[in-house]
Amino acid sequence: MMNEFEEFLQRQCRLLKHSEVSEAMEYSLMGKGKRLRPQLLFAVMEGYGLVAKDGFMAAGALEMMHTYSLIHDDLPAMDNDDYRRGRKTCHKQFNEATAILAGDGLLTQAFALAAESSADPMKALKIVKELASAGGAEGMILGQIKDLEAENSAAVMLEQLKEVHLYKTGCLFTAPLVMGAILAGQDAAISQWRRIGALMGLAFQIQDDILDVTKSSKELGKSASDLDNKKSTYVTILGLGQAQDAMTEVYRQTRDAIRQMDMNTQQLIAILDAMEFRQY
Repeated sequence: MMNEFEEFLQRQCRLLKHSEVSEAMEYSLMGKGKRLRPQLLFAVMEGYGLVAKDGFMAAGALEMMHTYSLIHDDLPAMDNDDYRRGRKTCHKQFNEATAILAGDGLLTQAFALAAESSADPMKALKIVKELASAGGAEGMILGQIKDLEAENSAAVMLEQLKEVHLYKTGCLFTAPLVMGAILAGQDAAISQWRRIGALMGLAFQIQDDILDVTKSSKELGKSASDLDNKKSTYVTILGLGQAQDAMTEVYRQTRDAIRQMDMNTQQLIAILDAMEFRQY
């Protein structure tokens, strides 16, 4: 099924009028990412008895928004990274201006897909609103500016760091869970999914902090820019051992919360297990 989704993403790129920007969009979108967010959306849909393929438009919108965020995050004005997913970042492969436009293109195309995410116009509207909320000035972008403000700051406390992760990472882990519930007509469960998404995003980000100091850039397929930019992380604040303990505890909380959902949670738990033991 994920192979079909890859083909779907490729087709969406090829539908665009050809230009250097469309090439950069495709280069970044098809860069062998983990596709965690689409997998989460599909797992929620299937857990509620729906067909995952019916979520391709919403999942494509999520992956486009996620990829746009990575392109812009890698720019010299942000984290200034040279490598992503084992190859050159967009601005290094093309140029800075093209990378900015490619990110803009993916962001706007994400909303085009979201608008067609359901034959039910009310569900499609809710998907669009969730995407805007997750990626907007009170979501991922808020987390990004808080992250930039924390650079070279020795005074960042753990609660501040949690807030950065809640917005910068957690919002795009929450969105696929909520979108899956919307498509399944399970709006009553959305508040529970928001809590699960926040926990999942925090666990994922703590793990990223750990991997940045325990794995090489070659193993991770990206630069360890948090260290270069002197950012506070769970490891710099707690130390490696306590950060690992914190990660394990948040994953446990996430797993327990998923098991309380009134649905088939087997696939979601399997994804969470794979996340916890990932090596990059």
